[in-house]
Formats: sequence, structure tokens, C-alpha cells
Amino acid sequence: MDWNRVAENWKEFRGKVKAEWRNLPDDCLDMIAGKRVALSGRLQEAYGISRNEAEQLIKRFERQQHGRFLK
Repeated sequence: MDWNRVAENWKEFRGKVKAEWRNLPDDCLDMIAGKRVALSGRLQEAYGISRNEAEQLIKRFERQQHGRFLK
């Protein structure tokens, strides 16, 4: 997934992230702003999971997007 494109289209993509991870408050989504590292950190905080677990969740989410925002 091209996270630069995600950042450029964050308003559109933000809803997909919110739908997937409902525990992320809106202010966190605003701070993430399409940054993969920020998403990982916020998932760790919101769900009490390890960095590795957050990365696995993000990778699964990327696969679910069916090529959207890919290079």
C-alpha cells in the first residue's frame, strides 16, 4: 500500500480506518493523518496490543483494500 497516497486522500481513507478500528477516537484519526507508523502506535494504545500485533492488523487491513492506494 502506498501510504503517501493514503495521506493525500486521508479524508476518504479515514472512514475505512474508523470502520475497521472503532476504538480509535476521532482526534486520534486526525493525528494519524495517513501515517502508517502513527496508526500502528495508536492501535497499540487503543487496543493494548504489541507493535507486532498492530503491524499484523495493518497488513491484514491493507490486503482487504483490494489494491486500493497501491503503487
